[in-house]
Amino acid sequence: MTDSLHTEQLKKAAHYLSQSDPLLSTVIARAGIATITPHNNYYQELVESIVSQQLSVKAAATILKRFIALFPDGPFPTPEKILEKDIEDLRAVGLSRQKASYIQDLALKVLEGSVQFEHLDTLTNDAVITELTKIKGVGVWTVHMFLIFCMGRLDVLPVGDLGIKNGIQKLYGLDHSPTISEMQNIAVKNKWSPYESVASWYIWHSLDNKPSL
Repeated sequence: MTDSLHTEQLKKAAHYLSQSDPLLSTVIARAGIATITPHNNYYQELVESIVSQQLSVKAAATILKRFIALFPDGPFPTPEKILEKDIEDLRAVGLSRQKASYIQDLALKVLEGSVQFEHLDTLTNDAVITELTKIKGVGVWTVHMFLIFCMGRLDVLPVGDLGIKNGIQKLYGLDHSPTISEMQNIAVKNKWSPYESVASWYIWHSLDNKPSL
């Protein structure tokens, strides 16, 4: 998909959601068109996702910068380069032992061919989730973020994201953190589909937030 076509879809989504969800329309009026810029560097995205898990945006950026600096031949280390380092090299930049092992496992699987990316664009969202959660350290939340911000899929509701839960609770006046079924019901009631990803972007924006890591 070209950038211009994706931008047109985001404009269409903003108009559609403004008409279907009165509460979300106020957020859209302030925020303008969503800024979701997909790309196809799927390997790099997954490595960065593993690095960033359960960290603040600032901490993740610091560790990622140190990680990339380990490989001066850059701009981003190939699977071969990652496997040339040992776990302690990776831990030295701030990665946990577990994350370091996950990254090396991903690099090995890419080299062996048991993880491939060329066919992902042909799969449904659920099939992509099934495929990528086979990778150690990659869970459903990570794949939801991958689908939205890397693949540019427009109809994904990341029900496990804390920011989405907090944003829905605040915007829709709930007295508790919504359950998954409540989040899904709000999405259905307000007709977010086929633009659940874009609705989620506006929910994050309503908190002046980014996806919760």
